[in-house]
Amino acid sequence: MILIAMGVSGAGKSLIGELLAERLHCSFTDGDAFHSAANKEKMHKGIPLTDEDRWPWLKTIRAAIEEKQGAGETAVFTCSSLKRSYRDVLRENDKDVCFVYLEGSFEVLHDRLGSRTGHFFDPSLLKSQLETLEPPGEDEAIIVSIEHTPEEIVDIVIEELKTR
Repeated sequence: MILIAMGVSGAGKSLIGELLAERLHCSFTDGDAFHSAANKEKMHKGIPLTDEDRWPWLKTIRAAIEEKQGAGETAVFTCSSLKRSYRDVLRENDKDVCFVYLEGSFEVLHDRLGSRTGHFFDPSLLKSQLETLEPPGEDEAIIVSIEHTPEEIVDIVIEELKTR
């Protein structure tokens, strides 16, 4: 099984991904690590990424997913996965890939980004990400509000996985 914690920047993907991996006793990989230097520079400057910027990044993450699957491993990844077409690239009709959508309001996300340090993402891009976001339905992802504590979010995801 492959889990992908998804959502806009500030949703807590990395924290939730790490906690899920710990609970599931598996590896964790942050999708941001696969961004090119050019993508990171654009985001640092507050320039939104285009689809053309994202396709190679998404394909690289998909290759890493396939590597984990080839080794027979369960793994947790993070990736914003803002559009269904992006999720389709990551999933490739693979029933062993499950998205966990961390859903939150602009206000909560904005506050979180304002207090975050040491990340290349320019908080001014939040509005652009929310405009790009095509929220997944329950048929496509486990949907969890970021209003819950991180521990509660992980508990909800684990319980939901038991029913899938």
